[in-house]
Amino acid sequence: MKPDMKIFDMMKRTVLLLAVMSAAVAASSCSCGHGSRAKAETELDDSTKTALEMERKRIEEPEFDIVTSLGKMRVRLYSRTPKHRDNFVKLVSEKYYDGLRFHRVIEDFMIQTGDPYSKDMAMVDRWGQGGPDYTVPAEFVGEYVHKKGALAAARKSDMANPKKASSGSQFYIVHNPENCSHLDGQYTVFGEVIDGLDIIDRIAAVPVDRYDRPHEDVMIISIEPVQYAPQVTDGAAAGPDTLSVQSEAMSSEVAEPAEKDGGK
Repeated sequence: MKPDMKIFDMMKRTVLLLAVMSAAVAASSCSCGHGSRAKAETELDDSTKTALEMERKRIEEPEFDIVTSLGKMRVRLYSRTPKHRDNFVKLVSEKYYDGLRFHRVIEDFMIQTGDPYSKDMAMVDRWGQGGPDYTVPAEFVGEYVHKKGALAAARKSDMANPKKASSGSQFYIVHNPENCSHLDGQYTVFGEVIDGLDIIDRIAAVPVDRYDRPHEDVMIISIEPVQYAPQVTDGAAAGPDTLSVQSEAMSSEVAEPAEKDGGK
């Protein structure tokens, strides 16, 4: 796996954060009495733990803004599906999704995107078949279910894909969980929409043709990582760097999107 400079940057920020906190403790030791010093050290230790926990959470469950032609959704990726998380982060860093269409929209079911062929109207007959030249191994986690706003990876049907490996790029977002519950444990859920659920409603409501393709294009304009300044207390400086993770992608064959019946 190739080294990720962003992770290294995060580690350096964490070390800097600890150094700042240690310096603050030392300063308080010089100016406080013995009892006050112990109290200050305890308080600073708690603040350090809180700050580091927030940093860790943002690395393990990064957030992204999906800006579409009908509005913006904010998504959070899950920590217990690391292969899917890291693959999504990699593709976003390459601007892979920018300019793609939501090529398959089924109201009261889901909205689907991620096919590079959808950039090209001349390839409309192949929409739903595109993607990188690999799949991602299935990562089923019991607590990650097809609730409204769930992000899940599309894939080939069970007959062609008995291991239920995911498409390298295509994903869908759940509109109506009642009609998607049978997909739990069949398609990998790797994140969720945490803001902008109404945008799912807008996209799901657009008129479509008999192939579930919108009559008017619904586009992904961009997907960008949410930027957070490290949470540092007691006046320490905070930088604007983005917190994210990446890994090189897994190699395998291209996967197709989920079927309307969930590939069953």
